[in-house]
Amino acid sequence: MSGVQTIRVGGDEGEQRLDRWLKKKFPQLGQIAIEKLCRTGQLRVDGGRVKPATRIEAGQEVRVPPLPDAAPARPKSDGPRIPDADAKMIQAAVLWKDEHIIALNKPPGLPSQGGSGQGDRHVDGLTAALMFGFKDRPKLVHRLDKDTSGVLLLARTDRVARALSEAFRSRTTRKIYWAAVAGVPNPRMGTIRFGLVKAPGHGRGGEGEKMIAVHPRDIDKTEGAKRATTDYAVLDALGTRASWCALVPITGRTHQLRAHMAELGHPIVGDGKYGGSGQENLGDGWGAQLGGEISRKLHLHARSISFDHPITKKRITLIAPLPDHMARTWKTLGWHENDVPDDPFADVE
Repeated sequence: MSGVQTIRVGGDEGEQRLDRWLKKKFPQLGQIAIEKLCRTGQLRVDGGRVKPATRIEAGQEVRVPPLPDAAPARPKSDGPRIPDADAKMIQAAVLWKDEHIIALNKPPGLPSQGGSGQGDRHVDGLTAALMFGFKDRPKLVHRLDKDTSGVLLLARTDRVARALSEAFRSRTTRKIYWAAVAGVPNPRMGTIRFGLVKAPGHGRGGEGEKMIAVHPRDIDKTEGAKRATTDYAVLDALGTRASWCALVPITGRTHQLRAHMAELGHPIVGDGKYGGSGQENLGDGWGAQLGGEISRKLHLHARSISFDHPITKKRITLIAPLPDHMARTWKTLGWHENDVPDDPFADVE
């Protein structure tokens, strides 16, 4: 049993929950024990009572009461062993890295995290293969849908993870997606402002949930509806049958781009959830399937991301090549990546 300790929060340890900070310092402490210590006033920060979710700041002093000794240390494990094929796959997906950040070109079909119906194979579960000599696994700071490919950022330290998460919340990052959609939106450049509300799925764990578009005038009176904004621009088209669009999510709602394009009547190719063949839309009623040699996989790709590096403060822009199925579609339809600007919205007032 240890004695009473007073521990000063380190300069790189601020802006995190007290319970998470304690678990790193004292692995033998469980959540229930931490809640009890807070409830009884035995845990204090700068002399004051706190809750487990209290955010601590660098320089604060945490009073820790006597604690049971830690159990004998076990050999460090990075979780279940990752199959060699999966380790090679996720390492091959590395688009860019430095000492602080890793950027992946996430393959389509690979979930970002585990969850209902996602199984055990996902980016978050493969991060042990992305340590590259660091002592800790990199951490996801945002997500992409399972079937969406493209740029995905991971932070290599807690400090950088907090900074990047804040950048996403404050919208100082800029993400541009590419999509093939049924038909051609008119006008060819615009902004979609339909709100979104979640409709529950049919599975035991809520699998199959779907976002329903809500007209802007009805958002405030629709329970659970959230405002959502997407900029779009048509980059090229195949007559009136299909078009190549750039999409910028101003907000970051679940399935936002997919639901917004479907609401316009131009569902994303391969999107069975929001553009099934039975749906009436301005793509002449084929829904999300173009047929012929066009893949039935989702044609939505996080093409680029721009952000201010939390450490160097430089503006970083990363571009991810198209996945194989989209590259084949582009070739079939005669669309060429080098014929369009990296940011078609850059000169728009």
